[in-house]
Amino acid sequence: MNDTPLSPDDPRLTLYALDEMEPAERAGFEKLLEQDAAARQVVAEIRATVATVTSALEHEPVESVHQPARPAAKVLRFPQIYYMVSGLAAACFALFFVYWQQNRPMHQQMQAVERELAQADAARAKTAQAQAERDKAAEKQSVAAAAPVPVPTAILAIAESPPPPAPVPMPTDEAIQLSTFAVSGSAANSSASNGTLAGTPVQSELSDLGKTVGAIRQAPAMRKMHLAAPLSATEFNTEAYGYKKDNAYLRVADQPLSTFSIDVDTASYANVRRFLAQGQRPPADAVRIEELVNYFPYRYTPPTGNVPFAASLEVASAPWAPEHRLVRIGLKGREVSDAQRPAANLVFLLDVSGSMNQPNKLPLVKQSLRLLVNKLRADDRVAIAVYAGASGLALPSTSASRKAEILDAIDRLQAEGSTNGAMGIHLAYDIAKANFVPGGVNRVILATDGDFNVGVTNEGDLTRLIEEKAKSGVFLSVLGFGMGNYKDSTLEQLADKGNGNYAYIDTLAEARKSLVEQAGGTLVTIAKDVKIQVEFNPAEVSAYRLIGYENRLLAKEDFNNDQVDAGEIGAGHTVTALYEVVPAGVALPDETPGADPLKYQKPEQGAGSRERGASNGELLTVKIRYKEPASDVSTPLEFPLRDTGAQFEDASADFKFAAAVAGFGMALRDSPHRGSLTLAEVADWGRAGLGDDAGGYRSEFLGLVQQAAVLVQ
Repeated sequence: MNDTPLSPDDPRLTLYALDEMEPAERAGFEKLLEQDAAARQVVAEIRATVATVTSALEHEPVESVHQPARPAAKVLRFPQIYYMVSGLAAACFALFFVYWQQNRPMHQQMQAVERELAQADAARAKTAQAQAERDKAAEKQSVAAAAPVPVPTAILAIAESPPPPAPVPMPTDEAIQLSTFAVSGSAANSSASNGTLAGTPVQSELSDLGKTVGAIRQAPAMRKMHLAAPLSATEFNTEAYGYKKDNAYLRVADQPLSTFSIDVDTASYANVRRFLAQGQRPPADAVRIEELVNYFPYRYTPPTGNVPFAASLEVASAPWAPEHRLVRIGLKGREVSDAQRPAANLVFLLDVSGSMNQPNKLPLVKQSLRLLVNKLRADDRVAIAVYAGASGLALPSTSASRKAEILDAIDRLQAEGSTNGAMGIHLAYDIAKANFVPGGVNRVILATDGDFNVGVTNEGDLTRLIEEKAKSGVFLSVLGFGMGNYKDSTLEQLADKGNGNYAYIDTLAEARKSLVEQAGGTLVTIAKDVKIQVEFNPAEVSAYRLIGYENRLLAKEDFNNDQVDAGEIGAGHTVTALYEVVPAGVALPDETPGADPLKYQKPEQGAGSRERGASNGELLTVKIRYKEPASDVSTPLEFPLRDTGAQFEDASADFKFAAAVAGFGMALRDSPHRGSLTLAEVADWGRAGLGDDAGGYRSEFLGLVQQAAVLVQ
């Protein structure tokens, strides 16, 4: 009996499966196989792979390759075919193995490769590659009539070929898409899809390669690998995030006023969740702390009377720096029920370019919009504008009472072509203006990965285009999808300048949260151009820093300037801002140098209301300016805050949870202000702030903290 099982890495398994073992050795090896079921399974898998590949290629129509010297038909037959299969399989296996080694850990759905399988594949790949090299001369002779370009040369030619100015739609054959991404990258995919290689030996070889890899992907030994999604999403990553430096401490004696635009975007939290689910630490600039904090609902007191929102202020010790104070400014928007909201004129502006042809892009877009359509009333209207290489109208403005027609138009959408987002923007706003509802909800809902590559592609030009369109009274919602080529910085700017909100949709559950549970906030704007200005009392505060909102800062003069654009608040939205405050008499952090003494005026002259502040005991005053959705004139509000000396343990559950989320963001960004903060402490603060946890979002956060703990030291 065989007491030592055959290793899955044993190269003899491949030789035996391909009938390449010497007869004398084969007889003895078969006796070993009879006693080892696992080894027999490996042999069966290898043979199944070869059989599948052979079947796929032998049924391919024979095509002629025209060359200046002579026409030739490429006819592939076995056993010669397995020489090519061996070489191609070896290349694919080797590339995937190197990629896997360099990118651990990854999300379990995108990296479902068991260690034993990877080792076995690597061994078989080396054996197959060695066999391919031994038979190289024979292979060249057998396919000389077709004169194909060897695979490495083909890949090199594709990678080096310059992209054309206007590529045509990508091939829809799954195997070809997989082969170009898995073997030669997105550059190859672009070249192969735009026709620059049509009718050439390179294209013929690439087609064979695509079918080979596609067949291998279906073989039993490869079913757990799920090659296409992780390679296209991570190996050729072109995601873009705008640089943001953490806000520094500012001395009250120098700058007693802090001014910024509010932000109700939540995209960063869902995007961070996506990275952590893949087992990756998110880029620092993908982590916007205010969007993490504002992802969660808080139990702030709602407004009364005619004002659109109410303010809720609280102060306690900062958990990561107990000698400092943490100030929470919370705004709660007026609730508007589905029955109360005005009729809606919606235009879905959908990116149907080739880059959206992934399961977490256009298919998820269609699922998400179905949820929203089913939420609409009969007096609402929906139009669908699409864009790829050009823009078009997939559905004219249609009453939501005809939901079947709207849903059918959504279902018929397909992804192909390049991305001319500017043309789509022009069309969508034109449709929205043509069907404008005075006093109603007039909104464009843009769903895209943000990868604009034809027409107006510059982020600045696109932003200016949206800024101009926003003057029409049509608001904008931006829904981001996908990964790998995701352009977060562009989409954030478009939402900011389009008087709108920005969410990232990574799952259908997130779509339900944004488009069903919070439909009022997504669709109905109750206040626009909302600005906050905080005046600190120098008798109580020596310095402060705003946590997050780095790209929302305004000059102090902008607060009273109604020409300066700011953020919007939707129905029922909560908005939270946090300040870390250094009390008077407490030493400032080392990284905060003071300014030189003033030469031409006394410090008291530049400190604002020092004497007045010292006498009333107030820590600070929060000033707010906002405009009604149809108004161009702002209205001011003012809320003072006194510090009663509360400790973090005495704070409300909402305060504790917001602090935990802010600490989480500081840890992910590796903020210079995190001090000795740890994710274990963040988890403790989060548990202390769970409250009733409506929707389970806070519990999900604790799970993310646990996932991040293995990535953040």
